[in-house]
Amino acid sequence: MSEFIRKLENEIDASSLITDKSEMAKYITDWPGKITGDALAVLRPRNTSEVSKIMLLAYEFEIPVVPQGGNTSVAGGSVPDDTGNSIVISLERMNKVRDISVSAMTITVEAGCILEKLQQIAEDKGLFFPLNFGAKGSCMIGGNLATNAGGQNVVRYGNTRELCLGVEAVFSDGRVMNLLSGLRKDNTGYDLRDLLIGSEGTLAIITAATMKLFHLPQARSATFAIIPDIDTGLELLNRAQAHTGGAVEAFELIPRVFLELVKKHAPQFHIPFPQIPELCVLIEIAPTNPQNSNNSEAIDNNAKEQLENILEDGINDGLVLDAVIASSEGQRREMWEMRESALEIITKEGNRIGFDISLPLNKVQAFVKEMEFRAGSLVENLRMCHMGHLGDGNLHYAIFPPEEDPDALILKSEEIKKAVYDAISSFDGSFSAEHGIGTSKLFAMNNYKDPVALDIMQQIKVKLDPKMIMNPGKLLP
Repeated sequence: MSEFIRKLENEIDASSLITDKSEMAKYITDWPGKITGDALAVLRPRNTSEVSKIMLLAYEFEIPVVPQGGNTSVAGGSVPDDTGNSIVISLERMNKVRDISVSAMTITVEAGCILEKLQQIAEDKGLFFPLNFGAKGSCMIGGNLATNAGGQNVVRYGNTRELCLGVEAVFSDGRVMNLLSGLRKDNTGYDLRDLLIGSEGTLAIITAATMKLFHLPQARSATFAIIPDIDTGLELLNRAQAHTGGAVEAFELIPRVFLELVKKHAPQFHIPFPQIPELCVLIEIAPTNPQNSNNSEAIDNNAKEQLENILEDGINDGLVLDAVIASSEGQRREMWEMRESALEIITKEGNRIGFDISLPLNKVQAFVKEMEFRAGSLVENLRMCHMGHLGDGNLHYAIFPPEEDPDALILKSEEIKKAVYDAISSFDGSFSAEHGIGTSKLFAMNNYKDPVALDIMQQIKVKLDPKMIMNPGKLLP
């Protein structure tokens, strides 16, 4: 170990190397604060060349490597284990914008570029980068790619994978692969870009990426709409897509349980109904050029009018029970701040079992009903919070104990998890939608992933990482 550190000191700038335990603290504990590991050192390279040199030495000495972006993971994928034998490679100093093209509508950034910064740079050019979620102020594009992050706008723009045109990456032996051309079409064999996206740092370290940009929406209009049930909500989604020409940017499912937690833990947020509804959706439409108007007020009014027409038709046909449209940008932002604060609000409630799952759209309601029966038969009066991105079938499904018995989950937690995973499998869903596998879902990978697919993944891992030093213990059992 001392020889490895000595060689590192000869190869990289002193400011890139951290060995002091107190300085390493923020890099070895995950965002929820549930996992704290240990590390031999934290490395903060300034460029791809330094990453390559570090990896070459790690390969020579067979030192485990944990790549890290903004460390906002909630699945345990971005922190080391507690052996103290690994190094953390933080990409935080590799945050440059290498290129932006308005004509090609692309931007090439280093892996440490913070998502919100990328969004702002695009907007300064009159363009739009649509990846968006609560952690945007601290998460980094490398981590977004490593986990194939999703967020609110997937219904219109897709996951991070759909937004990426190319990557630069460093493999375990220090070799650098440059696929940053930004080509929209490149049919020259296996898509290695897509192989690395979602691999959670187990195959290589993504050091830069070329991302797609889009036309900046000229207006946004948002509503909270009460719906009778999930299937009705999906019919409303399809109508909204047809009415706006696919301009639905978000379609979020919000159940009563979550709104009760908002009232309890975040009273600063205004729930726009006199009585908390059983089920509602947060809908946002964002036309890029409604009616070709150059008048900003007319554009805003047109977007609002489109939403009003959708809701009016929905009320007439029984798809919508009541609705409140944001009358100002401030009200629209408050709606989204409530939604984007969901993880913090849910965390304040304390003990829970949480899942990040996806289901075929036409099976979401059936799954929710099935889980009310399965979990309810194990523990009575559970509070089930099935909120999430209904537009793409991704639920952030949380199960809370009865308020009168906060310890009720402890004895039955493993049985409840198995019930959820079994139900997901029977409904052709996925046990990980956008948060990754990390360490928290290794059990599910072993027991619910197609065995042939899992075997091929492990073969790929051995081939690309023969010394098994890339983020060991993550993603693959």
